[in-house]
Amino acid sequence: MRYVTSADGTRIAVYEYGDATAPVLIAIHGYPDNATLWEPVARRLAEHFRVITYDVRGAGESDQPRQRAAYRLERLEEDFTAVLDAVSPGQPVQLLAHDWGSIQSWHFVTSERLQGRIVSFVSISGPSLDHVGYFLRSRWRSWEGLKQLMHSWYVFYFQLPWLPERGWRKGWAHRVFGRLERSAGGTTPAEGERSLGDYVNGLNLYRANVLQRLARPRERRTGVPVLAVSPDGDAFVTTPMQTDVARWAPNLSVQVVRGGHWMPRNDPGLVARLTLEHTRRVAGWRA
Repeated sequence: MRYVTSADGTRIAVYEYGDATAPVLIAIHGYPDNATLWEPVARRLAEHFRVITYDVRGAGESDQPRQRAAYRLERLEEDFTAVLDAVSPGQPVQLLAHDWGSIQSWHFVTSERLQGRIVSFVSISGPSLDHVGYFLRSRWRSWEGLKQLMHSWYVFYFQLPWLPERGWRKGWAHRVFGRLERSAGGTTPAEGERSLGDYVNGLNLYRANVLQRLARPRERRTGVPVLAVSPDGDAFVTTPMQTDVARWAPNLSVQVVRGGHWMPRNDPGLVARLTLEHTRRVAGWRA
């Protein structure tokens, strides 16, 4: 492990797997995980890539800012840029992300400042918040829109003061969310894989970004080749919201697979295979 320092002084813990001379793939975890989520996937991909993972601010061994504004997408982009500058300053990278890692990665691939620095993107169970804003506006009277709102109840629960923190500290929130994932055929993380800080600090990701983006979505487009992977048993994100984004990402492929929300943990072999296939097919890279 090593640290890189973001623009606002936040230290980001970075981990590396594979050959230092291989093409770089950066994998970004979501909420409430940390970089350990990617270990099984990274070991499988290390034969082909120099795999870089990092703890998103507030999680794992990275610094834990207290201010809500420190978790805005703009700050997360600065973290990613600091990692990118440290590990691959002169060459574009492949990007793999899950959940909130995907949400922020959509922000990266649609950023003018990062044009030319990302050559491919595999997104699992995490849409762009701006795209979601347009999706809900266009479908709020439809069954698809209603179904997604039902799946997304927790997003509004996380906006409440003190109650979500109390739920994680007392343990009953773990039981509720664990039951949801197990009902869809998933597994819960091993003991010690997450810390209380991963759960509590990451609430600021929702509070700093979601309502603002949904209320005022922006036109965010990308020409990067994107593979949107949607588990059919995802308890939190429906397939249409993840995959109906060709308007914004015309170089889009979609893969609906069996499984629940935490695919990187439950089926790392499938995640590694889909990532390698996507890279070979559309990014012009060969093993």
